[in-house]
Amino acid sequence: MNGNGWAVEIDGLVKTFGAFVAVDHVSLRVAKGEIFGFLGPNGAGKSTTIRILCGLLTPTSGAASVSGLDVAKQPEEVRRNIGYMSQKFSLYDDLTVEENIDFFSGIYGVERARRPERKDYVLRMAGLTERRSALTRTLSGGWKQRLALGCAILHDPSVLFLDEPTSGVDPIARAAFWQLIRDLSASGHTVFVSTHYMDEAEYCHRLALMYRGKVIALGSPPELKKSLTGHTLLRLDTNDPLETMRALEGMEGVSEVAVFGSGLHVTADDAARAIAGIRSALDMHAIEIKRLEPIEPSMEDVFVAMIESEDRKAA
Repeated sequence: MNGNGWAVEIDGLVKTFGAFVAVDHVSLRVAKGEIFGFLGPNGAGKSTTIRILCGLLTPTSGAASVSGLDVAKQPEEVRRNIGYMSQKFSLYDDLTVEENIDFFSGIYGVERARRPERKDYVLRMAGLTERRSALTRTLSGGWKQRLALGCAILHDPSVLFLDEPTSGVDPIARAAFWQLIRDLSASGHTVFVSTHYMDEAEYCHRLALMYRGKVIALGSPPELKKSLTGHTLLRLDTNDPLETMRALEGMEGVSEVAVFGSGLHVTADDAARAIAGIRSALDMHAIEIKRLEPIEPSMEDVFVAMIESEDRKAA
C-alpha cells in the first residue's frame, strides 16, 4: 500500500431520512491500494455511506472526499472517477457480453482509441473471452458478477466501490471473485467493499464494523481479533448441543454460549476455570464431550461480541 495521501476520507458524516439516522457521525480513512471492508448486518448504514461516497446521495452533515474530490460539492467528478458495482448487477440481459462492455465503455466515456484494449482486458480478467458473444441472460451468477466487475472498471478508476457484490453467488464463484479483487489491489486500485459474509472479512487489509449507523470497530482482522482479549474462546462439541446450552446457562465465568457449525463456541473469562466447570456441569447431565479446547476467534465471534457489547451499552 502506498502511503502518500488517502483514497477515501470521511469526517463526521451524518445522513438522516426524516427522524431516522442512517449514518451517525462516521469518520474513517482508506489508504491507496487498500482492500477496505465495510462489515455489518443489513440496515447498519453500509449502503447509505457507500452511496454518499459515490456521489449518489448528499450528506446531511459532515464531509467526505474520494481521490481528493468533495462528494457533496463535486458529485459528478466523483462519479466519473470511481467504479461502482452493487448486488443488483446493472447489466443488460438481452445484450451479449461484448455488447454490454461496448455500452458501458460509452457510458464511462472511455476514449474510442482505448476501447478495444480495455475490452480485451475485461474479457481476459473476467475469463469471458470464449463467451464474448453469449447473451448475458445465459450466464451463471458467478460469470455475471465478473462481467459486472469488468464493466465497472472499464475506465480504469483508481477507487472501486463494491456494495454487497457477492450476495447470492455460490462459494466457488465468491472465491474466484475475491482473487480478482486481490489482483486489482495489487495493481494499485483501492477497493472499498461492503459485505455481511464474515469469511470475506478475512480477505480485507482493514475493516470497519458498522452497526446502527455507527462505526463500532476499526482495524485489521488480526487487530480486531486481539481486541477480544479478556475473554477466551472455547470450542465445545458434545452429543447433545441443545441440552449442553441449557446445562451451561448462567454458569459463572461463562459470558456466552453460541451455536457455531455443528458445535458450540463458549466465551469465558478464564480458560482453565471454565474448562473444569464445563466438564463437571456436563458430567452431572450425563452429556458426552467430544471436543473442548481454546481456539482463535473468527471474525464472526468478534462481530457477535462487539454487537452484544453495543446492545448492552444501549440497554
